[in-house]
Amino acid sequence: METFPLDSSKIYYSSDMLTLDCENGPVTLSLSGWLHEDPVRIHRMIVKEKLLQVDQMEVFAPLVSKLRRADYEYYKRITGLKMMIDFPGYPSEIEARIPFDTDPIAFYKWWRKGKNEAKVYLSPGYQFKLFQKVAKMEPKIMLKKDIEFVKNF
Repeated sequence: METFPLDSSKIYYSSDMLTLDCENGPVTLSLSGWLHEDPVRIHRMIVKEKLLQVDQMEVFAPLVSKLRRADYEYYKRITGLKMMIDFPGYPSEIEARIPFDTDPIAFYKWWRKGKNEAKVYLSPGYQFKLFQKVAKMEPKIMLKKDIEFVKNF
């Protein structure tokens, strides 16, 4: 069986073959096959490890769509404030970044007090940024655990 080792200088398209090590030994699939088989691994190789270069339109756009279905928690973590949400006062879904940046108090109330934390992942850094803004603007609405978070960050 022919193997197709990763070439980090090559830009991969969906029909390109790629051999990756798996639990049961090397497996060869087209990149399109890998998107179906293990989209999280492929995403990490592209974004975090920067080992795999792919065509943005042909490979990366479908990959993001597959991540949403394959591992929603991972998808939320990588999407962060780019997550589309239904936010009060807007007629349709918007990026979470919009209310986060323009109205941090309303976002805090919606996200933390409205029990919407599962809808948008905020890294500790973004939590700190949000809590710090809210603490300066309207500290009385903050939960004690968030005040402590800011003090101990």
